[in-house]
Amino acid sequence: MSAVEKLMRSVITGLRGEAGFLYIAKARELARRGVDVISFGVGQPDIPTFDHIIEEGKRALEEKFTGYTETAGIPELREAIAEYLNTRYQAGVKPDEVLATTGAKTAIFLAVAAYLGPGDEVIVPEPSYPAYPETARAMGARPVFIPLKWRGPEHGFELDVEAIEKAVTERTKMIVLTNPHNPTGALFGPEQVEAVLEIARKHGLVVLADEIYDNFVYEGGFRSILTFSGWKDHVLYVNGHSKTFSMTGWRLGYLVAAKPVIERIKRLAVNVYSCPPSISQRAGVAALKGPWEPVEKMVEEFRRRRDAVVEELRRVPGFEVAVPRGAFYVFPRVAKVLEETGMSTEEFVDHLLYSRGVVTLPGTVFPEKAGEGFIRLSYAISVERIREGVGRIREEVEKLLAEKTRR
Repeated sequence: MSAVEKLMRSVITGLRGEAGFLYIAKARELARRGVDVISFGVGQPDIPTFDHIIEEGKRALEEKFTGYTETAGIPELREAIAEYLNTRYQAGVKPDEVLATTGAKTAIFLAVAAYLGPGDEVIVPEPSYPAYPETARAMGARPVFIPLKWRGPEHGFELDVEAIEKAVTERTKMIVLTNPHNPTGALFGPEQVEAVLEIARKHGLVVLADEIYDNFVYEGGFRSILTFSGWKDHVLYVNGHSKTFSMTGWRLGYLVAAKPVIERIKRLAVNVYSCPPSISQRAGVAALKGPWEPVEKMVEEFRRRRDAVVEELRRVPGFEVAVPRGAFYVFPRVAKVLEETGMSTEEFVDHLLYSRGVVTLPGTVFPEKAGEGFIRLSYAISVERIREGVGRIREEVEKLLAEKTRR
């Protein structure tokens, strides 16, 4: 074993990758063999970045705006982010309380790295987006997983606030709150958000609040954590441009917190990535300044897709499907099918991929254990492909269950 392998820290070698990218590779290999693959795997809008945003990116290039910028982001971008949050949420954010980052993942990394070290604990409701626990592990901290409550297909998932509070120890530093939620599509109500914030106040903790899907809300009850009084004392707020403006490849996110916090985290940021891409920042200003009609049209299209995927999945034998109220994921429970076929969650997902060319993700990749017996589908594809893809799933499940009956 070489020195570069031998001396690597064990916490790094033990990190898990993000499964969505693993299944992208599998799907591409099948496509190269001529298979018509329908992918419900990737968590990004399939709609191209809107024209007015692209045009501003072009202008930045033509004006040769291609050098380093301020680490926190150009003033115009920080002002636009603050204005957006204040207009929408009356949040009282000042531009110097905003740190622009290279995507929301970087904002998560900075927040976790600034607060967690060896022996510290972070409470992570699960199923969970993998970046939270994996970044904590990279810092030598321990993620403490608290399962969401599954209340059946009529009510879906909700936070177990009581369990979250019971999990607080003297080592706890942070609670993660993702709302709207990836991977389940759940929307946590104002009373649950306030309860988590109250736990943080009571125990002197910080809440890492990720609201990257705040514009993908289809009905009912969303209230940003920024609307609660005193949020600056306890909240590290993460958002970004990737989902709302279909700008995943532009790599532009942001972290919002009290000014002294941002000033300190900025020292870490400058050592990690210097500054966000200059061109993306200019495009990001154009995105926030509008027009917003393309965003509204996209969200309405995703509402149609949400309705279509739920309708089709509820026709699949053994699937239990709650209606997602936010984001663009549906997280059906397939435990009955697994029990009948004797498959694990991962085996079932692989079977759908190789037998029918349909990409889904096993709930078990949204660590740690609460995703067992569930699969995630991203409905960031056309209604026609949704119906065809779920139709293939239904046919395969019917075939599997019929074979089980014959045996």
